[in-house]
Amino acid sequence: MTKYTYTEKKDTRSGFGAGLVEAGKNNPNVVALCADLIGSLKMGDFIKEFPERFVQVGIAEANMMGIAAGMTIGGKIPFTGTFANFSTSRVYDQIRQSIAYSEKNVKICASHAGLTLGEDGATHQVLEDIGMMKMLPNMTVINPCDYNQTKAATLALVDHVGPAYLRFGRPAWPIFTDPKQKFEIGKAINFVEGSDVSIFATGHMLWLAIEAEEVLAEQGISAEIINIHTIKPLDAEAILKSVEKTGCAVSAEEHQIAGGLGESIASLLARTNPKPLEIVGVNDSFGESGKPVELLAKYGLSVENIVDSAKKAIARKNA
Repeated sequence: MTKYTYTEKKDTRSGFGAGLVEAGKNNPNVVALCADLIGSLKMGDFIKEFPERFVQVGIAEANMMGIAAGMTIGGKIPFTGTFANFSTSRVYDQIRQSIAYSEKNVKICASHAGLTLGEDGATHQVLEDIGMMKMLPNMTVINPCDYNQTKAATLALVDHVGPAYLRFGRPAWPIFTDPKQKFEIGKAINFVEGSDVSIFATGHMLWLAIEAEEVLAEQGISAEIINIHTIKPLDAEAILKSVEKTGCAVSAEEHQIAGGLGESIASLLARTNPKPLEIVGVNDSFGESGKPVELLAKYGLSVENIVDSAKKAIARKNA
C-alpha cells in the first residue's frame, strides 16, 4: 500500500501564481486580468515579469470577463483572477453569453472557493460554483488538490483550447503530489489501489480521502482512492472501471451535494452500471464564518464522515 505523507503545507492559490508565471514564460500570448485582488490571487510575480501583459480592471468583474473574451479574438490566452464567488455568480451572464456560448479561449481562475475560505463567511464561501460552471456547454471545470497539481493544471490550460474554470483555495494545505506527475485534463489519477470501495475525491478533499483510506485499512477495508481533478469532462472510463471492481463508491467534495461531483458520478452510474454511492458534501446549506478545520468538521467534510460513508456503501452493496 502506498503511504502518502507531506513535509510542507502551501495554499493552492500560490500554485496558480507560480504556474501563471511559468505559463507566461512559455507562451507570449498568455495575459492576465485581475479584479483588484492581486495579492489574494498571487498574481504579483506575473506582473513583475510581464507588466505589459497584465490588466487591472478594478472591482469590475463583469467587465473583466468581457475584456478577456475580446482579447481572445486577437490570439491572446487570458487568465482572469478573482474570488470564486465573484468569478461565477456575479458574472454568470457574461460567462454564458460572451465566453461559453461564443467558445472563447478564456481561463477563469477562481480562488477562495468553498468552506476553507474561513472567516469571510457565507457571502464569500461559494459552494455552488462547480454546478453552475459544469452546466455550461463548452466549459471545462478543474478542481486540483494541492499546490503542485494547481500549478500543473494552470500550465495545462495554456494548451487547452476553449473556455475553462480553474478552482482553488485560500488555506495552507498539504503538498503530497509529485511535482513531476503528468497532469492531463479529463484524466483521473489512481492514488491508491483497493478492492472493497472506490472513493472519488476532488480538490482539498483528496487529502482527507487519503487519510480515510489509512483508517479503513486499519479496520481491514481496502479502499481505492481516485483523484477526480477534472469535473468536466468527467473521466467516465476510470470511474466505471473502479466501481466495477469494488462494487460501491463514495464521492467527496468541498461543494454542495446538489450539482457537484457526486451528482455527476450518480448520473453516470444510473445510466450505465447502478451501484451504491454515498456522497460527502455540503447538504443544501450556506456556510458561515469560522476556522477552516472547524467548518469542515461541522459540515461533515471530514475523515470520519468519509470512513462512515465507505462503510455505508459497503453495507448497501452486501445487503
